[in-house]
Amino acid sequence: MAQKELRGRIASVKNVQKITRAMEMISAARLRRAEQRIQALRPYASAIRRMTRHAAEAAENIPNLPILNEHESVQRVGYLLVTSDRGLAGAFNSQIIRAGLRTAVDAERDGREAVFYGAGRRGVGTLNFRKRAVVGAYTGFTDRPAYANARDIASDLMAAYVDGDVDRVEIFYNHYISPLQQRVTQETLLPLQQASILEEGEEDDQDGVTERDEHGHRALVEYEPDPADILERLVPAYVEISIYRALLESTASEHGARMTAMRNASDNAGDLISSYTLQMNRERQADITQEIMEVVAGAESLV
Repeated sequence: MAQKELRGRIASVKNVQKITRAMEMISAARLRRAEQRIQALRPYASAIRRMTRHAAEAAENIPNLPILNEHESVQRVGYLLVTSDRGLAGAFNSQIIRAGLRTAVDAERDGREAVFYGAGRRGVGTLNFRKRAVVGAYTGFTDRPAYANARDIASDLMAAYVDGDVDRVEIFYNHYISPLQQRVTQETLLPLQQASILEEGEEDDQDGVTERDEHGHRALVEYEPDPADILERLVPAYVEISIYRALLESTASEHGARMTAMRNASDNAGDLISSYTLQMNRERQADITQEIMEVVAGAESLV
């Protein structure tokens, strides 16, 4: 390879390295803000989920609400895949899509129908490319989701459940652990009787001690008005806050995955620059050696 071509390649790789370093710094700044939002939301989301469970246990009869009625059979399952609007984040999007499609294929083998909802352009685009009809597509906000976005998604999912378009609703998203680690998480949102209300590792009570009444229900809370009325208000909030938390977890995971991917890309670019530089120096040394040999041969011919 000629030295001129090598210098051109080195310059191109250096330009790419500048871009990846800039993207890494941007993702790091956005990640800090996303982590703060998650830390602020997690206690509230956990409290809503515990309150919903406690109210359901305290209610003698589940209120006669369509959203709380468990369907007799599960024929259609709704899958909400939470991805991002942009790429360049390693396996962040692909692992969610693979997990959702794998679960859907297993359900279809059991004779159930899969209904897809997608949050994020990457997930929606991939589902369309694979000829999977997307009933609900929600895009343009994955960098900084708002509670209104979660409310819109929850409204459509609850309406689909009440209308009988789906018999169960599940959500797939990346749970944020650290910038280097995100865990693919699957949760059941509806029906409430099968919902994943308590997170893994959560405890019902902070002190580990719970008093119960004669029926075995928790006796730490007195409900006013009736627990059934409170549950009627809590269920929509539970669905909304669960989706909102998933959106925030996914956002932080996206920034962490992109920061890591861009750091690896910058490191790889540095290795490539070193390799090209070494190759160019060898070519230059070979050219110099060749010129010296030509001068020596010319001088010997004159003697």
